Amino acid sequence: MAYWLFKTEPDTFSIDTLKKQTVSCWEGVRNYQARNMMRDDIKLGDQVLIYHSSCKDVGVAGVATVVKEAYPDHFQFDPESPYYDPKSDPDNPRWVMVDVEYQRHLRLVSLKRIKANPALAEMPLVKRGSRLSIMPVTEAQWQEILAMTGQF
Repeated sequence: MAYWLFKTEPDTFSIDTLKKQTVSCWEGVRNYQARNMMRDDIKLGDQVLIYHSSCKDVGVAGVATVVKEAYPDHFQFDPESPYYDPKSDPDNPRWVMVDVEYQRHLRLVSLKRIKANPALAEMPLVKRGSRLSIMPVTEAQWQEILAMTGQF
């Protein structure tokens, strides 16, 4: 099992949305490095920190589990979708998605607190220039973030 952090903008899709849907596809990833991690590295049963970005309360807000490994992101073929990619070929899709299942809400662990924690200094999230929407998390980082919620 591996650990991941998935960024989302909560006005578009939040941990609350995932809770209501129970299971959801994680679509719209349009960065090749993030796509490659989704396609090659993210596996069934992996654990995911849901991270709210571009909002008032930026930080880790919940936990999900990967319940379906990478498959073609069908939105790339839909001209009405904001994720449409006219260069993507149905016989060789350019973009993939995974399905995640809601596990639980967490007391928000803010980006400010994450940056201030020396145990998390090597997280890609706090590295300068790291803007990926999907990034790996070590088991130690995972445990540290859960501890920071005060719930465990």
